[in-house]
Amino acid sequence: MSVPDPASPQSARALPDLPAIQALAREDMAAVDALIRRRLASDVVLINQVGEYIVGAGGKRLRPMLLLLAARALGHRGPDAHQLAAVVEFIHTATLLHDDVVDESDLRRGRRTANAVWGNAASVLVGDFLYSRSFQLMVELDRMPVMQLLADTTNQIAEGEVLQLLHVRNPDTDEAAYLRVIERKTAVLFAAATRLGAMLAGADAATCDAMHAYGMQLGYAFQIADDVLDYASDADTLGKNLGDDLAEGKATLPLIHAIAHSDAATQAVLRNAIEHGDVDAMPAVMAAIHATGGLEYSRKRAMEFADAAEAALDGIAGNAATDALRGLAKYSVSRDH
Repeated sequence: MSVPDPASPQSARALPDLPAIQALAREDMAAVDALIRRRLASDVVLINQVGEYIVGAGGKRLRPMLLLLAARALGHRGPDAHQLAAVVEFIHTATLLHDDVVDESDLRRGRRTANAVWGNAASVLVGDFLYSRSFQLMVELDRMPVMQLLADTTNQIAEGEVLQLLHVRNPDTDEAAYLRVIERKTAVLFAAATRLGAMLAGADAATCDAMHAYGMQLGYAFQIADDVLDYASDADTLGKNLGDDLAEGKATLPLIHAIAHSDAATQAVLRNAIEHGDVDAMPAVMAAIHATGGLEYSRKRAMEFADAAEAALDGIAGNAATDALRGLAKYSVSRDH
């Protein structure tokens, strides 16, 4: 594992904010975006339309940026990193298409979802195209450990989708079950991205494990913070309908905490709201979440995971890219969308 540079201790450096991190990664991300658009192309017109619609929707491209920054932190930049970053983004985009169908969502990033525009069948099938295109891209690199990691990760994500489905409208979902869903639905792809960056850099096993741990903890922090926003933001800022999680019957951490710390009468109201996806119960749900400190508790848990992500980087030499990874840990729990 790399040794920290004693001449420039982390404590002496201010961490970059998101615009500074994006500026650092801009050149590499431009190459990734160009590659994504080239490899998205198909002679089937509908694939081009749906694919461009969702890929062109913007977003922070956080997962591919994590891969690029992890590789750069360990001294590696190049077209292979761009290609794997595109793979990670294709996998993520495919999961978004499938998620919105399963969740019956009609708004994402402030725009109508692809399934709301073209229907469920087109969204599912284009999601399948993106999955298969991602595997074509990874096979081209002809690196078995890379393919093994991405194959395992994609399988875990699918398991996470099914696991989440099993907990829909289930008021008995506890924090442990909630974290198991986050691990497979969100954190494993973050962890794969950062481990892939280390693998491309030829890092030793301990450094690869450290980058993996960073990505995993960051994924937990990011998703918990995201779930807090569903009860603490507004639709214009968030880019989706507030209360969507409740409408879909999903018990996320603020609500799980409220159920665990409310009296029996309030618990009955909250359980009924989850079982029926009752958005009309939102005022009562919000009152219970505030009364039990559900948002504060959830933010605290997100901060614990963000701190653990930063700690995973302590044995890796400090540089601009490492600082950017630390900055992303801070950003994950301080953002408003």
